[in-house]
Amino acid sequence: MGTRRVFGLVAVFVSVLSASCESGADYTTVDGVMLGTTLHVVADVRGVTPQELYAAVMDLDREAKSSMSIFDEGSLLSRLNRNETDSVDRHIAFNLRLADSIGALSDGRYDVTVKPLVEAWGFAGKEASAHPNIDSLLTFVGRDKVHIENGRLVKADPRVQLDFNSVAKGYTVDLLAALVERFGAENYIVDIGGEVRCRGVNRQGNPWRIGVETPFDGNMTDGEYLQRRIRLSEGGLATSGNYRRYYLDAAGNKVAHTIDPRTGRSVVSRLLSVTVVAPTCAEADALGTMFLAMGADDALAAVGRMPDVRVYFILAGAGDTYEEYVSPAMAPLLME
Repeated sequence: MGTRRVFGLVAVFVSVLSASCESGADYTTVDGVMLGTTLHVVADVRGVTPQELYAAVMDLDREAKSSMSIFDEGSLLSRLNRNETDSVDRHIAFNLRLADSIGALSDGRYDVTVKPLVEAWGFAGKEASAHPNIDSLLTFVGRDKVHIENGRLVKADPRVQLDFNSVAKGYTVDLLAALVERFGAENYIVDIGGEVRCRGVNRQGNPWRIGVETPFDGNMTDGEYLQRRIRLSEGGLATSGNYRRYYLDAAGNKVAHTIDPRTGRSVVSRLLSVTVVAPTCAEADALGTMFLAMGADDALAAVGRMPDVRVYFILAGAGDTYEEYVSPAMAPLLME
């Protein structure tokens, strides 16, 4: 069994990604924008200036967006979705394979063919449809409707479209980690929009410390309100939640960006935030989306069948309180 704990809305913790005092290693810090969100790198790279490291990171940014972005009309993924090509690159192939393996665990709740539904609800760069025909869209959504054969994407229906937003950022974090390792880094943290991969220790010689945000609706403070801190020396971490990307419909109902591919509807439950630690950030990213799409009860049941999974859930409690669930495998990583 995991542990549960109830606490109030305004719990605030201070979290730092790297300490300021020096140890034996020299650390290079790079901050900026990547994939349209925040970029933060701290690494003991060797033989490269911060400017050279930043240039290499920006090359990776362009490569990732030109392959996997649904917002770039010229990306390979956009062209695959429009059936202008069927040839896939290594990024598309990897993400589809990983998505298929996570989808097999999800009872249909994780599926990257969800793009038509995401678009209909207004979360794919277009306005939401006033009255989306969900039943019609569901006829060409399903992980069994697409596969790769001899380097080519095969669709059961030409209207099938892919959306890798649930995994591509985590995957790019892994590519960024591989990049700093090629520059000789043995200790590093790389962070794109709050999704993280790290290794080794910070400047103080301690594990990296990563904050988990308080999931109140509209929290856009980027770390001002933190619920918990996690210590990590190896692996990837991603947090999924519905407290930023959502809107209220004409009836005042919350429509969140997490869509259940089985029903075509937005998933809103008392499960507010899911943090996953996994060997790679891509896995953590996809699993986080999967658990969030399951809703509170099914996600807790699924974790019970996965004894090695490292998850931290924040759930709505009574009144203005939160309840947390910590899986046994995650418990040693949480800081008091």
